[in-house]
Amino acid sequence: MDPNECNAQQEQTPRNWARIALLPVLIALGIAAIAVFHLDRYFTFEALAANRSWLLVQVAQNPVLVGLTFATVYVAATTLSLPGSSILTMSAGFLFGLTLGTSIAVVSATIGATILYVVARTSFGEILRGRALGTLHRLKEGFRKDAFSYLLFLRLVPLFPFWLINLVAAFLDVPSRTFIVGTFLGIIPGAAVYASVGSGLGAILDRGQKPDLAILLSPEILLPILALAALSLVPIGYRRLRRSKGN
Repeated sequence: MDPNECNAQQEQTPRNWARIALLPVLIALGIAAIAVFHLDRYFTFEALAANRSWLLVQVAQNPVLVGLTFATVYVAATTLSLPGSSILTMSAGFLFGLTLGTSIAVVSATIGATILYVVARTSFGEILRGRALGTLHRLKEGFRKDAFSYLLFLRLVPLFPFWLINLVAAFLDVPSRTFIVGTFLGIIPGAAVYASVGSGLGAILDRGQKPDLAILLSPEILLPILALAALSLVPIGYRRLRRSKGN
């Protein structure tokens, strides 16, 4: 073997292992952040109720700075797959109102999801692309043909873990643009619902109550969202119908 090729392989091996370690390291950071900084104490309604006056004053005095800080925290929480995204979205509606709160939540969640998607795709995606055989290969091919519709459906239906969809999209080699657009559009309805609840959170906290986190699963909310999800699959059904007629 050419000595130059040997040196090149030796240089690439540490880089490959570094890429593979990206996703486990990110997951470990998320777990460590929860354990060391006790983040579970902050992503609660009790913490929001205890600091609501101070937070509202900060928003009134420094709206841009607080908005950017909140968005950064939301991006980091999404990237590290920390629990409490629904509380963050409600907090966005509470602090910034329905329209701006929804916008901040959707943009931040999309950015955080994209970062995790890129890490997963860079880390284990290369291994899976090289070993995509049998069922995995067929699944990748089928998903890739209608990636936008499938991704939009998964984002709209509030039954699939957000972080899991990010990883599945990376492992199934969904194109970056499709992932970003599908994620952005798919999370708008759910974010709007939670931000709407958050915009009226002050009155709920005044009564010493907690908002219902299961509101997204109530029939009057869930059924319209499921209808949108069903519509997202119409292009897939139409293309398959055309293919069957052609055959």
